[in-house]
Amino acid sequence: MTVVDAVSSAGAGDAVAPAADAAGQPPAAGNGQTVCVTGAAGYIASWLVKLLLEKGYTVKGTVRNPDDPKNAHLKALDGAAERLFLCKADLLDFDAICRAVEGCQGVFHTASPVTDDPEQMVEPAVRGTEYVIRAAAEAGTVRRVVFTSSIGAVTMDPNRGPDVVVDESCWSDLDFCKKTRNWYCYGKAVAEQAAWDAARQRGVDLVVVNPVLVVGPLLQPTVNASIAHILKYLDGSARTFANAVQAYVDVRDVAAAHLLVFEAPAASGRHLCADRVLHREDVVRILAKLFPEYPVPTRCSDEVNPRKQAYKFSNQKLRDLGLEFRPVSQSLYDTVKSLQEKGHLPVLAEQAPELEAEKEAAAPAAEVQQGGTIAIRA
Repeated sequence: MTVVDAVSSAGAGDAVAPAADAAGQPPAAGNGQTVCVTGAAGYIASWLVKLLLEKGYTVKGTVRNPDDPKNAHLKALDGAAERLFLCKADLLDFDAICRAVEGCQGVFHTASPVTDDPEQMVEPAVRGTEYVIRAAAEAGTVRRVVFTSSIGAVTMDPNRGPDVVVDESCWSDLDFCKKTRNWYCYGKAVAEQAAWDAARQRGVDLVVVNPVLVVGPLLQPTVNASIAHILKYLDGSARTFANAVQAYVDVRDVAAAHLLVFEAPAASGRHLCADRVLHREDVVRILAKLFPEYPVPTRCSDEVNPRKQAYKFSNQKLRDLGLEFRPVSQSLYDTVKSLQEKGHLPVLAEQAPELEAEKEAAAPAAEVQQGGTIAIRA
């Protein structure tokens, strides 16, 4: 693993895009290609870097400080010593982004603020996205840019009927986001719109992945926002669960989706990345079944209003590309085991090996999978 100050190193910056084959297909996975991953130390990005290295790619990952101990998990990945280059770059530093993208055949723009502070969320997300698209256009070697958007750019629409299937054609209502002060969803929506506008203006081949709430094991040492959503139901900090629904997906499937849409010549547009929609009660029941030793809440904070119903959605575009989603129960099991292993959650009782094996085998059976268009109703 080589640390560079947003400059090319060990030949990575001089890479030339491999030519397509006689059938016009792009090169096989890896095959000497260099790609840039912005915000490489993040939850999704870390798994994406791991997958790219496993597939033989050379990766230039942007981070704020390559020497920060929180990047140690990246340096420890298989293949990192030979094919991972950490570049010091801030998303609002256009020159640094250009140097990181230089010589790359692909760019995965995963970096984004995660906050409900409008000043810290909106302008950095939009301007950073525009800089990445512009840098990709000016590099002259980039074949495709993959942008990590969010379900927040899709579902925030108070006028959507209960029978409408949420898919890639849906967009969040910006006025509604502002009215409800949901600056995260507002920022993700306007950043994605900025990406599409910039890509059209500069002739950049752009594809987008729209993940829902992401769970699954952590590679990074810290607990991110989506994992904190699960941790609070296990460590006693949440005594009740909300009367709310949420779509879930495994972080490993999100990483796989990014690579799929980059490599598939026919991939285009947006790709909703989701496995299931669950009510919070369904989530805590799965957690309680798999880990009964923790103080998982059993009471809803809203005992007056009717139980919220799940929305329908389609993940068919990614399924058509060959992505098979892990069951949410398996993802939740792996999340908890990861939290234990990294010291974020105490192991309350030593489990016999046979009991652990039984738990792991039971995890996928804690729910019923459905494909294509999905609606979970309890």
